[in-house]
Amino acid sequence: MVASEQFRPSPLVAVFDYGYQELSRQVKSRGSVGNRDAISRSLQLGANEQMSRLEHNLNWLATTASVCPFIGLLGTVIGIIRAFQHLGSAGSTSLSAVGPGIADALIATAVGLFAAIPAAIFYNHFGYVLKEMGASMDDFSLEFLNLVERSFGD
Repeated sequence: MVASEQFRPSPLVAVFDYGYQELSRQVKSRGSVGNRDAISRSLQLGANEQMSRLEHNLNWLATTASVCPFIGLLGTVIGIIRAFQHLGSAGSTSLSAVGPGIADALIATAVGLFAAIPAAIFYNHFGYVLKEMGASMDDFSLEFLNLVERSFGD
């Protein structure tokens, strides 16, 4: 079993594959490494592809975190409008007449916040993890290039 197959789920394997394919092409065609910049660009392409794949659904967390409070607020405003309409049609101005309607309306805000707060926390957490993963891929690319330099240097 090839070592890269054992770690296939790791994004670093794809970065390695990009760099190794370019290195193999150059060695097969020239018998040596002629263009280290091409290897560097291949590694960067692999890293960019993996970052795009990892960030694919992150925008849904950001959208949930930013939109849900507004949806909850809209529900609250509509609920309060209905409570005041009920108050006007009932003709009563007591708190006991309008209180339950306003309390029900505020549930919409709470639901919006219950959705938005965890989404914001997870968005920030995964954003940090992806930033660290990007740095790891950049470090791996530099180490790959160093190995190419040591192995195929002039």
